[in-house]
Amino acid sequence: MIPLSAYIAVSAVLFATGLLGVLIRRNFIIVLMSVEIMLNAATINLVAFSHYLEAMQGQIVALFIIAIAAGEAAIGLAIIIVVFRGKISTNVDEMNLLKW
Repeated sequence: MIPLSAYIAVSAVLFATGLLGVLIRRNFIIVLMSVEIMLNAATINLVAFSHYLEAMQGQIVALFIIAIAAGEAAIGLAIIIVVFRGKISTNVDEMNLLKW
């Protein structure tokens, strides 16, 4: 059986990778992928603790997180398509299309 600390370590590495991707990269697509990695890290923690505590609430919340991640990916891709059609850069610093 895999110990709980192994799941926590994997989740911490994934979350740190996602956080670095959000903070360092300036490409909009990579920022969205990094947010997805961070959500997956949270899901791993929820499922691991749910299994360890023998409760189903963590797994139910993990399903909601997966649904939110799918919606976020769809909206993010729609924004990227609008930006590409307008011939605007995908650099997060240069994109001010959605500002008032």
